[in-house]
Amino acid sequence: MSAEGFWNNADDSAAAVKQLKSLKSTVEPWEDVYRKFQELKELTEILKDSDQELTAQLSGGVVSLAGEISKLEFRALLGGEFDKNNAILSINAGAGGTESCDWSEMLFRMYSRWAQNRDFEIKTIDVLLGEEAGIKNITLFVEGEYAYGYLKSERGVHRLVRISPFDANKRRHTSFASVDVIPEIEAEIDLKVEEKDLRIDVFRSSGPGGQSVNTTDSAVRITHIPSGIVVQCQNERSQHQNKQTALKILKARLFELERKKKEEDLLKTYSAEKKKIEWGSQIRSYVMHPYNLVKDHRTDFESGDVAGVMDGKLDEFIEAYLKSQKPQI
Repeated sequence: MSAEGFWNNADDSAAAVKQLKSLKSTVEPWEDVYRKFQELKELTEILKDSDQELTAQLSGGVVSLAGEISKLEFRALLGGEFDKNNAILSINAGAGGTESCDWSEMLFRMYSRWAQNRDFEIKTIDVLLGEEAGIKNITLFVEGEYAYGYLKSERGVHRLVRISPFDANKRRHTSFASVDVIPEIEAEIDLKVEEKDLRIDVFRSSGPGGQSVNTTDSAVRITHIPSGIVVQCQNERSQHQNKQTALKILKARLFELERKKKEEDLLKTYSAEKKKIEWGSQIRSYVMHPYNLVKDHRTDFESGDVAGVMDGKLDEFIEAYLKSQKPQI
């Protein structure tokens, strides 16, 4: 950054500043913890058994330092290539009709609350409302440091068991919804998308709007013909803005497919991961009747605070999953 002419190229300088900020946010907390450790170490060298005040100060410092180290160890679990990136999160209602649409809306609220608790920005890219209630599918853009690193643990089928508010006989129902999460891909990723491979349709936005949102053909749907991937955006009033956002999501999904190709055959990977949104394939169950329990079936971590979880308290589940993925030494 101190090189001559560094600021002449706005794009390169902005990327370098962003990288510097990211590196500092990683290194400086560890340096701060090490400094505090050295201070406590020096304190133990002058400690006398009779000095109760100093002993209490030292004990409090150790407890506080242990907590900080624990948080940094958790952050160290987020070391994937794209873990620091923003996330594109999609929720799709599964088997269960109106029940599942309502469950999708509940999950949307849960992730919105989680994002707000972390001071992340969350933006609705596209939404299709249920015929009677709830949401059939919704795509969200979650902006914040390590958004993808955290949310990648939520990918899979989520199962709800409760007394249905839509059943006059108050019977217990089981509903399913799937959650998909991919990282936002930065502009410097070299991924060519040919215009001839795209079919672009414009249509009128649906759902809640106002002014010109759903009175003009501003919504955009893009189909990538070779892969069959379809993305759409209708949150902006400008057709151009919707197109750019849809292209960004399309490139992220295509990049995800290309990354999987390098690991194994694409078709095998897709068929293995694209489970049916129904019984037996869930990663987590949320039981509201006849007892209260949220259980993650991958880690066996569970909580009886269903209301808290639905209010965005997901960190313990996320941490348990990330720790379970940590290579054993």
